[in-house]
Amino acid sequence: MLTVRLTPKAARDTLDRIEVLADGRAALKAYVRAVPEKGGANAALVKLISKTLKLPKSAVSLETGATARLKTLRLEGNSAELSDRLTELLSGKS
Repeated sequence: MLTVRLTPKAARDTLDRIEVLADGRAALKAYVRAVPEKGGANAALVKLISKTLKLPKSAVSLETGATARLKTLRLEGNSAELSDRLTELLSGKS
């Protein structure tokens, strides 16, 4: 499971950094160019996560937050490898 804070209508599709929310949870900040209409932003997020983590789209699914900024994604695969990939990708960002 991965918690994501999504910002639609961004300048580009990208993953940013891990952010600590007010309730203490950690969330990955993500930006997509798609607008939040008819699931477009959610589909763009799934595509971005699957491409970035080198997973098939079928291995990434939206669990909660279809209409909210905070979303929970289910990632299918080896959790240690996925964690390592995310850490590598985000290591240079502040």
